[in-house]
Amino acid sequence: MALFLSTFINKVDRKGRVSVPATFRAALGAQSFAGIIAFPSFRLPAIEGTGMDRMEELSARHDALSQFSEDHENLGVVFADSHELSFDSEGRIVLPPALSEHAGITDLAAFVGLGRSFQIWEPNRFHQHQAAARDRSRRQGLVLPAKAAQGPEGGTS
Repeated sequence: MALFLSTFINKVDRKGRVSVPATFRAALGAQSFAGIIAFPSFRLPAIEGTGMDRMEELSARHDALSQFSEDHENLGVVFADSHELSFDSEGRIVLPPALSEHAGITDLAAFVGLGRSFQIWEPNRFHQHQAAARDRSRRQGLVLPAKAAQGPEGGTS
């Protein structure tokens, strides 16, 4: 499973090319597709990024919805809006204009690790979002849930 950690800010050239951080590329190394899958965030002015394995998992979860339901239709836009962005020989991708415009990315892009996925932000927007998220977390007293205890047979107890 790919794991994306840390935040990296990279330059975007005139052609929309940006280098994907080496640690992100390494995390994606065993994937069936040599690149990233990217789509506009539903909630934020950012680009969601992940590997093909995570998209396959999302597809399986989407398939569990009733095929002609409104939820199935609404969440299906994730796949319609997704772009397969191949790495070039230098580990760069080309950001499609629709994604760059959604995120407000022009000359710099912040790659933000989120565990099993990542986001690509315009750096100033990300710093504002990060400060607001930290504030909300403190006010709400958020903590990660405890890991379930393992029973003697490996199950939860």
